[in-house]
Amino acid sequence: MATYNKRGYKPKTQKEKEVIEEQESTTAEIFETLDEGAGKTEEWVAKNQNVILYTVIAIAVIAAAIWAYTAFILGPKAEEALEESTQAFSFYEQAVNATGEEQDSLYNLALEGGEGKYGLIKLAENYSGTDAGNIANYQAGMAYLNLGGTNYQNAIDYLTAYDGDGSIMEAYAKAGIGDALMQVDQAEDAIKYYNEAADIVPNEFTTPKYLLKGAQAALLTGDNSTAIKNLERIEEEYETTPEAQTAKILLGQAQAASN
Repeated sequence: MATYNKRGYKPKTQKEKEVIEEQESTTAEIFETLDEGAGKTEEWVAKNQNVILYTVIAIAVIAAAIWAYTAFILGPKAEEALEESTQAFSFYEQAVNATGEEQDSLYNLALEGGEGKYGLIKLAENYSGTDAGNIANYQAGMAYLNLGGTNYQNAIDYLTAYDGDGSIMEAYAKAGIGDALMQVDQAEDAIKYYNEAADIVPNEFTTPKYLLKGAQAALLTGDNSTAIKNLERIEEEYETTPEAQTAKILLGQAQAASN
């Protein structure tokens, strides 16, 4: 290890002296650069201290506003929504398990309300931003979808407003939109929703089911390449599911049509 950089060391040769002088010069330049940088930073802070202060205050105010909204508005609103939603949610669950005219009646009660409580429509409108309001969007959409007739656009609107946050419920909602679009002769748009629904939570129940629906919609529109892609995926990844046999038949038709 070189010893000429130790304190008190005197260089013995001209070369050692030059090396020491070069090191000292480099060190001085580094500290000078650091001093200049620090000086510029201090100068910038001095010139912009009001901006910095206002920014800090603004952040604090926003944080306080979010906390206040959550604590004093959203919290009580969510509790109120949960209490208000019990009856509508009960009507909806009963409708799901009913049939015929009774089912339609229960879906309408769920939507409009009963026994002095809001229905799904009012829950979604008055309690937006709460879990109950979000669920009301989903249930209202599904209720309109099952009622059919002139209700398909309402189904699309409410299911679009629902935020499933990547859950299986989001897959159901996306597929529901696809079903409603098929009913209003918009098969081309339905393909997108079926394929999205298939991949939200991949599994052996919903994925092949929605891939098959997407393929069938694609065949209706003449989009054979999408149909083939969906059907081949069912055969390759979900060969033991009930949809696989139908996929095999449709795949032959799609391949023949594309030649």
